[in-house]
Amino acid sequence: MDGTLKSRLEELRQKLAAASEGRYAPPRIIAVTKTHTAEEILPLLSLGQFEIGENRVQELMEKLPALHAGAPENEKFQIHLIGQLQTNKVKYIINDVCCIQSVDRLSLAREIDRRAQAAGRVMPVLLQLSPAGEPQKGGAAKEELLPLLREVSRMPGICVRGLMAVMPIADPSPEGQAWLEGLFAETRALFEHIREIAPEGVRMEELSMGMSGDYLLAARHGATAVRIGSALFGPRHYPEKDGAANR
Repeated sequence: MDGTLKSRLEELRQKLAAASEGRYAPPRIIAVTKTHTAEEILPLLSLGQFEIGENRVQELMEKLPALHAGAPENEKFQIHLIGQLQTNKVKYIINDVCCIQSVDRLSLAREIDRRAQAAGRVMPVLLQLSPAGEPQKGGAAKEELLPLLREVSRMPGICVRGLMAVMPIADPSPEGQAWLEGLFAETRALFEHIREIAPEGVRMEELSMGMSGDYLLAARHGATAVRIGSALFGPRHYPEKDGAANR
């Protein structure tokens, strides 16, 4: 599998560079590792792929010992929490993730702030936007984003670094793809607008959008990071657990 993983990673990087068309820097890949074992994930280290994304707190906690075992400090995985997160599970991951990408409500931000301060750290977060208003995927509506940002920017245990968006699954027709591309363009424009008016202390530098089915559109519209699972590891069929396990 290592050879396949290497070739897929190289191909993804080449496609992202081409899709960026010189207008933007190619986005970084965050390897989405849900449902994959530590043994499947560890080869990424030797390929220079240090950023990974986990959706579920319980699954992450089960993998952590094996993911960190024996790795030098400067070669450990940088783990992003990218799934919907329950406030009562923040305490389990506050010391082990480099960023929480799914902050979409004030109650969650307050708990992250409280736990981060208790742990003596400032937690980088992304505010999650819902581009198409799909409540099952989480994310704040566009009109909620700025009020949320103003509140979160005052929290000493949090550093807002940008936005995250989960795009809808669009119809493959030209009309459907044009609609999806429009959502990417709107999200990039919103990101740039917020960057211009962001409160003091906010580092609006990260735009995490795009997954295995639409990462080229994301690169075309200036994503700084794309979250890629099946296009990197290959498709996997597994029984669906509680989709809101972390919420």
